[in-house]
Amino acid sequence: MYLSGYRCMWIVAMFDLPVDTKQARRAYTHFVKFLKRDGFTRMQYSVYGRHTPSKENAEVHVGRIKAHLPPDGEVRVITITDKQFERMKVFWGKYRTAPEQPPPQLQLF
Repeated sequence: MYLSGYRCMWIVAMFDLPVDTKQARRAYTHFVKFLKRDGFTRMQYSVYGRHTPSKENAEVHVGRIKAHLPPDGEVRVITITDKQFERMKVFWGKYRTAPEQPPPQLQLF
């Protein structure tokens, strides 16, 4: 899928953050709330994804994640194309379900 000549991208943020103290739980909560405010949705526990219209826009959101990193724990971010994302296989038990779909985009004719 292309928009204005740019390849649409998905950003997947995966994290393992400590929650053993009140301060750590607060940092975890702030980080998750930031992701949600920035348009990410939960794909799995501690895995959030966001669709972006271009590689350049994806880099902006990755920079925002970097600016909001909690003081402890590990955060991994990967960007993948729509084509790569649609090849993802999602299993619920023994049954396969379709992965999340990108949001509808405005089309001009």
